[in-house]
Amino acid sequence: MKALKILLVSLILLNFTSCKDDKPVEESTPKESVISTYYFIRHGEKDRSNPDNRDPELNQDGLGRAIRWERVFSEIDLNTIYSTDYERTMMTAAPTAVSRELSIQNYDPATINVDDFKIIHEGENVLVVGHSNTTPDFVNKMLGEEKYPAMDDYDNSSLFIVRIIDDKATAIRLKMD
Repeated sequence: MKALKILLVSLILLNFTSCKDDKPVEESTPKESVISTYYFIRHGEKDRSNPDNRDPELNQDGLGRAIRWERVFSEIDLNTIYSTDYERTMMTAAPTAVSRELSIQNYDPATINVDDFKIIHEGENVLVVGHSNTTPDFVNKMLGEEKYPAMDDYDNSSLFIVRIIDDKATAIRLKMD
């Protein structure tokens, strides 16, 4: 009889302690951050010998700069390279594309949808080659703010790096002379 009372009391206590109104324990697995990095440069020095030529190639200095850009990006695991459809931008992107065995994707800065661009390249490293006005404009759109003005027409050495971590964008501008 005593054993039966102990069993009943134990069951009642067990019932009270197991009926707590606790919220279920959620497993908290740390979410990995998604990091996307975009490198924006302007084309190398262009041939200015014919002012009427709207699509000049690079001059010797510009070709040298394109090769130096390839060296700068040689240690970066690039996924994609974009360039506007101009001789000078394509020539600037070419050494890096060749060394990485990547094809150059053309883009139109006037029509590119920045939100789609971010989604397509989430978690990637992307090089974008543009112009003195389109490069800072594209960077500003990536940031969602007007941070950088148009570049000087002789500035061929600026490197803008936009990093997006979990939808938060930051940028830095470096000079690579």
